Amino acid sequence: MAAYGLYTHIQSNRVRSVILLAGLFLLIYVLTYAGALFAEVFLNSEQSYDWYLANAIWDTKQAAPFVTVGAIVWIVIAYKFHQTMIDALTGGELVTRNEQPRLYNLLENLCISRGIPMPKLKVMKSDALNAFATGMNASQYSVTVTTGLLNALDDAEIEAVLGHELTHIRNGDVRLMVIAMVIAGVVSFAGEAIYRILFNSWRFGGSSGGSYSGGSSGSSSSSSSGSSDRKGGGGAIVAIVIALVLIALAWILSVVVRMALSRSRESLADAGSVELTKNPDAMISALRKIEGRGELPGATSAVMEMCIDNPREEFADLFATHPSVDSRVAALVKYAGGHDPGKYLDAPQQNETPAENDSAQSEPDSSTTPGPWQQIEPRQDGAASDSTGPWGTPPKV
Repeated sequence: MAAYGLYTHIQSNRVRSVILLAGLFLLIYVLTYAGALFAEVFLNSEQSYDWYLANAIWDTKQAAPFVTVGAIVWIVIAYKFHQTMIDALTGGELVTRNEQPRLYNLLENLCISRGIPMPKLKVMKSDALNAFATGMNASQYSVTVTTGLLNALDDAEIEAVLGHELTHIRNGDVRLMVIAMVIAGVVSFAGEAIYRILFNSWRFGGSSGGSYSGGSSGSSSSSSSGSSDRKGGGGAIVAIVIALVLIALAWILSVVVRMALSRSRESLADAGSVELTKNPDAMISALRKIEGRGELPGATSAVMEMCIDNPREEFADLFATHPSVDSRVAALVKYAGGHDPGKYLDAPQQNETPAENDSAQSEPDSSTTPGPWQQIEPRQDGAASDSTGPWGTPPKV
């Protein structure tokens, strides 16, 4: 599906996300099939590998309704209690206008200007610079920001961050990510359970493990030769190897799909923030200040995936949950006409007193006083930034 502007990018992304989510759900049945292979091997140890494969398919068909119901129940539980679990992990607390007038007014003004229902507003006590949105429906949607972010960013930058999170809510990203994490959790749990059952069976049944290849099959294989017995044992080994490969593949794919869903949404949320605030420079400077300073102590990887920035780097770019800040800033410069001040070199001052803030505001213009931004070369693209929208070139009039 070709995408030429912001809204077609969003629509194209939704279609791809639904396909990825369906594929993620199918991984549950792949794990069911792997479990059925293990069960057939332990119950019938003297068969050929094609016998195991055929019987495991039949077992999977029989178990499919129960597996489907179990997965749906898991999703319903997450639907009801995911916000409570996230708040317990992060310590987010609901705030009112009286408690956080500055933050509340910024969010409310954004919602009123675009006719967006006001989500709940929560603040998390942490020096980290981060924010995230959660929820499965309009009554559950909430935006959580850290106290570190409130102290380090100015009003325009905070408004840009809030616009980013509101875009996640508008585009249905938060609901999709919660469902994806729940299904991925089912895959991880089932894979680990099968692995532990197999490991414990081999560990504690090692001395008697040979009995499952003898005993009950003695009478049925009395007419078989020694070579056919070896063939059956080999079939069991092949079936176990196939099951192990399927478990590993399902786990890897669940991680990749979950990361792909997260990565594909961050740049669109940046563009949506610019659309809401009409201020690409604020979004860029907010990203530069947040960059590398968003680690939430005690938060799970699932929570970090929902944040505006995830500083936890994986061993390969394929497993990164977010595009790099450099690439996100480059997109905003190219398509939204923003200006990149460069990486923010100094650590944010998160414990400034109001007096210190006032004195900082009375400082001379940054053009004459060295500031925390590194020096960059002047832009050479002329007025090209004025002729493009956030995600594409507008049609000629």
